[in-house]
Amino acid sequence: MANKPDYYKTLGVSKNATAEEIKKAYRKMARENHPDAGGDEEKFKDINEAYEVLSDEKKRQLYDRYGTADQNRVPYGWDGPGASGGTTVTFEDLFGGAGSWSEILERLRNGEGAFGTSWDFGDLGGSGFGGFGQQAQYPQKGQDTTVEMTVTFDEAFKGTTKRVTVRVPGRPDKTTLDVKVPAGAVDGGRMRFKGQGVPGRNGGAAGDLLITTKIAEHPLFSRKGADVLTSISVNFAEAALGTSVVVPAPDGSKVRVKVPAGTQAGTVLFVKGKGAPRVKGSGNGDLKITIDVTVPTNLNEGQRKALEDFVAASA
Repeated sequence: MANKPDYYKTLGVSKNATAEEIKKAYRKMARENHPDAGGDEEKFKDINEAYEVLSDEKKRQLYDRYGTADQNRVPYGWDGPGASGGTTVTFEDLFGGAGSWSEILERLRNGEGAFGTSWDFGDLGGSGFGGFGQQAQYPQKGQDTTVEMTVTFDEAFKGTTKRVTVRVPGRPDKTTLDVKVPAGAVDGGRMRFKGQGVPGRNGGAAGDLLITTKIAEHPLFSRKGADVLTSISVNFAEAALGTSVVVPAPDGSKVRVKVPAGTQAGTVLFVKGKGAPRVKGSGNGDLKITIDVTVPTNLNEGQRKALEDFVAASA
C-alpha cells in the first residue's frame, strides 16, 4: 500500500526482529524522543504507533500481510489472526457422515431429512433449495463479537471517549460507536454494548458487542491495577548516604521522594494516592518507584581516590 509508514524502519529493526528486540528498540527511541525530554512530539507519536502494531502478534501479522493493522481495511472474510469473528466451515463439518452431496440432495427431493432425521437444510436458514425439506424454524440468538481497542497510557489514566468503527459479521454496514473509557481503565477492561453483535436468526435477538481495552506501553510508567509503576536511578554514593529526588507522577505533577541511607537496588518506595483512579471504588492507587543503583564506568582521579580511601577504611 502506497504512502504507508514502515513501522520496522520507524523503530530501526528488521522485519525478522523478535518481540524482545522490538520492545528494546521502542524503549530506547521513546526515551530519546519523549516530549518531556525535549523530543519531537510527532516523531514520538510515530514511534508509539509503530510499537502498538509490532508489539501485538495479531496486528503484526495483519500488517505484514496487508500493510495495515486496521481490521476494517483487510479483505472481507479473512479468518486469520486478528479477524473479527467468522469461522471457516467445511462440507465435512456440516455433513460429515451423511454421505455425498448428491446423496443428501436425493434424500431431500424424496422428502427425507438430510441425515435420516427431521434435521435438514431448513435448519440451516431457509428455503435456498427450492423450499423442499423445510422444517419449523426456531429463534436463535446471534453470537457476541469481541473487539480490542488500544488506548494510550494517559487516555486510560484520565479517561476519554473514542469513536470506534468495527465490522460485525452478519451486518451489512460497519458499526460506529462512541466508547466512553473511564478514568483508571485497566488493561483487559471490557465494555458491553447490548444488541450490537451478530444478528439473530429466525427472529432471535442479536448478540452483544464487547470492546476490551489494551493500554499502550509508556516509556516511563506501567500499570498494575490502579497502582502505577516507575523506576529511578541513583548512584551508589546516593544510595549509601541517602538523598532526595524529584520524580514525575502520571498526573503530570512532580513529587519529591526521600531515598533513605543504605537503600539497596530493587527497593520499592511508595507515594500514596498518586496512582490511577479506581474504576470500582473510590480514591487512587499508589505510585510505586523501584530504585535502580548505577555504578559509574569511568572514574576521575578524585573519585578513584575517594573510593580507595573508603575501601581502606572498611578493611
